[in-house]
Amino acid sequence: MNRFGKLLATCTFLWCCAFSYAQTPPGPAAEISKALRQGNLDQAVRLAEQGLRSSPNDPQLWTLKGIALSGQKRTQEALGAYHRALTISPNYLPALGGAAQIQYEAGDKEAIILLRRIAELRPSDQTSHAMLGALAYKQGNCTEAVAEFEKSQQLITAQPGALQEYGTCLLRLKQHDQAVAVFEQLLASHPDDLRARRALGTVQLASGRRQEALTTLQPLIEGPDPDVEALQLAASAHESLGETPEAVKLLHAAIVKDPRRVPLYVDFANVAFTHQSFQAGIEMMSSGLKLQPTAAPLYLARGVLYVQIGDFDRAEADFEKGEQLDPQHSAAGIAQGLIAEERHQGDPDKALEVVRSKLAKTPNDAFLLYLESAIIQQKAPAAGTPEFLHGMQSARRAVTLEPSLSSAHDVLANFYLQSGKTDAAIDECRAALEHNPQDQTALYRLIVALRKTDRKAEIPDLLKRLAAARQEATKQEAENNRYKLVVNPSQ
Repeated sequence: MNRFGKLLATCTFLWCCAFSYAQTPPGPAAEISKALRQGNLDQAVRLAEQGLRSSPNDPQLWTLKGIALSGQKRTQEALGAYHRALTISPNYLPALGGAAQIQYEAGDKEAIILLRRIAELRPSDQTSHAMLGALAYKQGNCTEAVAEFEKSQQLITAQPGALQEYGTCLLRLKQHDQAVAVFEQLLASHPDDLRARRALGTVQLASGRRQEALTTLQPLIEGPDPDVEALQLAASAHESLGETPEAVKLLHAAIVKDPRRVPLYVDFANVAFTHQSFQAGIEMMSSGLKLQPTAAPLYLARGVLYVQIGDFDRAEADFEKGEQLDPQHSAAGIAQGLIAEERHQGDPDKALEVVRSKLAKTPNDAFLLYLESAIIQQKAPAAGTPEFLHGMQSARRAVTLEPSLSSAHDVLANFYLQSGKTDAAIDECRAALEHNPQDQTALYRLIVALRKTDRKAEIPDLLKRLAAARQEATKQEAENNRYKLVVNPSQ
């Protein structure tokens, strides 16, 4: 958990304690509260257990026991005590706060239910809204995150992590002015933190405020030890302003300082492509590959540049190498990412088990059939084996049920290629491209298939299409990667 989450959990814990103490009349609860205030946790647990023997349905005693157990780091027992209190009194706020704290720290989705109940009972409680905002951010739900952060602005003002999440979500929702204002506030509270300054520059650049971004980043790029990421951002700003020589200068300085940082070379390739300096770009990619011979993005970028000078053989070789090195650009890699939410990423057997359990309930679900075939393909069974044939059959069923599912056509094309069914593979690639003309996987496999026929005359045009699709994807990846530079300055 980040510092913001820990602080909110602490706030909830203290609020829970304060509420319990304030509501404590003379009797067992008062003695337990006194022991808690004095830090006598063992005594507090004993007193709570004694009180519960005579009053087993007292939610306050269960909650005080939970507080004491939490202090002893016996979190599961504490959670049990809080839930026992909530069984007796579902809206008992101290128990709601204590249980929410534990489940928030554990990343348990149940925390959302508890926090929403607290927010309903106490709409002005900024702590619960801030925690709900942080949870929504982690789930990628920026609309909800922004709504919750707006209800807790006084609290999150002092929390860099919360401001970063709030500002990032505003940026993703294209609320640029508000996003810049949040990151300006972040930098104002941490003026010497290079990450806070870099984050503001990133947001300004993403918002189209290029000159402001350059002003913000200037302290990070001047002097004998410039920040590499700031150099990269400033280069992007200069290029957007049409100041290409300055952009190239900064990118070169960044590469000299950190010659193994792959994104710097990719940015250089983009500049070279835009200004038709293809040979210069090729030479820079080749230099990078000497240091990073397994960097797929550099092969792909160089392949794009080779296409522009008509060197199709080298372009094809680079695309092939990039495809081999980067499984995330294959259909199987995409499928693996899609089932990551099942928490079995990297374990194709477990992933296959999950998909097949769902297929048992909906056997004609085209997307699940596609996932099954893609995972089987990822496992690389030998052609002709039962597993291989099952994967092929699943892909066939997927495209029959949903002809527009281009990823399924991609997978089926690869099965056909491995089976030696070249014409069938070509048909599947063309079907995929009908539905998605920018499908890089289909373009690449179509080139591979045509190489095995007498229809090689199509290949140069297909390489140009692949290069254009790859270049567009690279630009989009660069834009998306800017979000990664908006880091939490408190970490």
